[in-house]
Amino acid sequence: MAPAPLLMTVDEYFKTPETVMPMELVFGVMRVAESPTPRHQSAVRHLLLALNAHVEERQLGEMWVAPLDVVLSEVRALIVQPDLFFVSNGRAPIVTDRVRGAPDLVIEVLSPNPRIGKTEERVRWFAEYGVRECWLIHQQDVSVTVIRFEDRRVASRDVFGRRQRIVSRVLPEFSATLDEIFG
Repeated sequence: MAPAPLLMTVDEYFKTPETVMPMELVFGVMRVAESPTPRHQSAVRHLLLALNAHVEERQLGEMWVAPLDVVLSEVRALIVQPDLFFVSNGRAPIVTDRVRGAPDLVIEVLSPNPRIGKTEERVRWFAEYGVRECWLIHQQDVSVTVIRFEDRRVASRDVFGRRQRIVSRVLPEFSATLDEIFG
């Protein structure tokens, strides 16, 4: 039987060497993954460009891109690095030396083989720690699942195909399809 992994604190995690490799701290266990594929990064870039233009034009807050640590719980040693996320002006104080708290919107570009952890596990954390909405981008079938959270639980899941306008409660004026975003 293999020994249990040594648990890290948030402070120990922050002392690890800086890297662009995806790294997360999950209840004290550090997870590291290989770098993403060009297809994955292309999707992230297109989403960032579309959403950043929308957010900046309306002065709603700021879009952020991985790798950037989001400390969901310092006490439970839970740090994630979503592909993209949005922090509204109202939540801007969570952005300090790190992002210390839940973003308004988290976007994960899904690959056939997830790089770090299980998607549904991550969705539960986003709900539990106060994220308002999560978009799961499905590259295989070119669709997006928009998950809205209320009272720290999943309130709804809506799937939008490549030609359907994405509906978001966090960014209600955003109106684009995945075909438009990805060109």
